[in-house]
Amino acid sequence: MELGAYVCARNLEIGWLENKHMKGVVVGKTTAIFPKADGSFSREVGDSVGGRGVVVMMLTSKCNHMSVLYFADLSGLHRYAHTSKAHRAGWEWWAQSGSDVDMVSIGHEVYDVPEGKWETIYGNSKPFGFGIYFPGMGATIVLGSQWGDEGKGKLVDILTESADLVARAQELAELEAQGLEKPRERIFISDRAHLSLNVHALVDGLEEVELGGNSIGTTKRGIGPTYSTKAARSGIRVGDIFHKELFDRKIREIARAYKLRYGDLLTYDVDRDIAKFDKYREELAPFVVDAVPLIASAEASNSRILIEGANALMLDLDFGSYPYVTSSNTGLGGIFTGLALNPRKVTSIIGVVKAYTTRVGGGPFPSEDETEECGVKLQEVGREWGVTTGRRRRLDLVVLKYSCQINHYTELNITKLDVLDGFSKIKIAVGYKDEQGTDMGWPADLSRLDNCQVTYHEMDGWNTPTTEARKYSDLPKQAQEYVEYIEKFTGVPVNYIGVGASRDAVVVKGL
Repeated sequence: MELGAYVCARNLEIGWLENKHMKGVVVGKTTAIFPKADGSFSREVGDSVGGRGVVVMMLTSKCNHMSVLYFADLSGLHRYAHTSKAHRAGWEWWAQSGSDVDMVSIGHEVYDVPEGKWETIYGNSKPFGFGIYFPGMGATIVLGSQWGDEGKGKLVDILTESADLVARAQELAELEAQGLEKPRERIFISDRAHLSLNVHALVDGLEEVELGGNSIGTTKRGIGPTYSTKAARSGIRVGDIFHKELFDRKIREIARAYKLRYGDLLTYDVDRDIAKFDKYREELAPFVVDAVPLIASAEASNSRILIEGANALMLDLDFGSYPYVTSSNTGLGGIFTGLALNPRKVTSIIGVVKAYTTRVGGGPFPSEDETEECGVKLQEVGREWGVTTGRRRRLDLVVLKYSCQINHYTELNITKLDVLDGFSKIKIAVGYKDEQGTDMGWPADLSRLDNCQVTYHEMDGWNTPTTEARKYSDLPKQAQEYVEYIEKFTGVPVNYIGVGASRDAVVVKGL
């Protein structure tokens, strides 16, 4: 039996709330079912007024007991249609002041809940808020919104706890080293995935040398050449590994073609790779599946699917800062082509944005700070130049808004807000103007950025640590204003705010 809170109103299923503190299930109109210590389940039935009530069951982590809260009548309440706090289908609740709940969201409507409108049916506590929960049944997609290195992994790691199926790039040896329970029974590899070979990595480096001063700034891991062979229909897929004759012929043909182009510049032992895959053939067999029916089955059972996109939007082959991009679609579109996901099953698209913009790799970066103290300080405090390639830093909301227009985020996760703790003033890039003084967004023709003028909005900093904040109200007023400025500029609500390196250093806005 799945544990969580399951809510019905007028016998119509309207939502799902999942959290590690949740200990029971609510079904029907006013029936609560929850587990007891001996493994059995206890059933509590309350009264309903005309079937118009909503029952909410939860275990408060402070009081360590259960409250079933019954709300009798929604019809007489002040209603707000489709506010930012009710952007997702289903329902939410949150604490507005202290431990009292005075608002509830059902579907796409938010209602004020006056004092006295909540009736306790079981237990004697009121809810006060939880931590991060999985946004609902269906698929939640987490995407990088800038040039990468935003810190998607932390949020994905937290949300993974309550997900049934997770789609992301992951190395088996890394999972085993971290002590994940029985990873070899829980990892699947799509038989349609393309192989990035050693020869691809070698060619990647040679291609960068050929470009000279116009190099893209790749990681030299072979991604570009792998996608090139895929597009040329000469690539090798995971399923090919299990057909030795086919695999050997394909890899020799790839090696031959590259040798014709690069000659003695390419030193590659194809027989060594063939021998390596002879070993991999047996080792990989238990993990390889047809992912299409796997995803379809998960969708049919309303499983909670969590998806982490690779890289970030500005490295997308079509919408990024082309040609200074990777060789795949790293935006929302790539999720659907990569997983055969049903778009109607997506419940949440979370854009992860660093509190200050970073630029990975080559290409124009109009708001880059090459000389001012601010850019150097962001680099030093943030302890970064990039994951494997890097540039100095500067905040840029023009890029973020462009990203929002393409990936259609339903919510944002701001990371590394604490890096800005030591600034008395914070400058945010909010506009670009061309040589004629005309406003422009991020253009397809990157030469237009060479002489563009950047418009900045300056805000007061907070000059106080935020690393201990766990509630939105814990953040300094100026930090809250900074977050809310991003929300207003992009039109997308911020739900998660990272305030430190530790796993629990996350503020959930609205709780």
